[in-house]
Amino acid sequence: MKYVAMIYGNQAKWDSFPAEAWPEAIARQDAFNKKYQGTGELIGAYGLADAALAQLVRRKDGAAMVTDGPYLETKEYLASFYLLDCESLERAQQIAADMPFADVEPVELWPVLHEAAADV
Repeated sequence: MKYVAMIYGNQAKWDSFPAEAWPEAIARQDAFNKKYQGTGELIGAYGLADAALAQLVRRKDGAAMVTDGPYLETKEYLASFYLLDCESLERAQQIAADMPFADVEPVELWPVLHEAAADV
């Protein structure tokens, strides 16, 4: 079963993280990614840009309408997401709990109920 694990944050939170701590945090994240890519359970890990760079795309009368995003006004936004492929929910929970920032930020875990083939 596939799961999406998501971590939320905001620019103020990232700015408050000490600059000298980033290299170790990135190394821990790289080690996590390699560990679970090695087991085949981590399909992808994606860090997103700041919400100030997000855009909303809609269609009105057949034409694309693009505006600055995000859609909801919120203090926190989706900062990164991971696509997992695990035998069970319990295994997905174990991997989410092993994420480097899970000790300070919760990880949201969602089952993927439908998947469209990418090679269509």
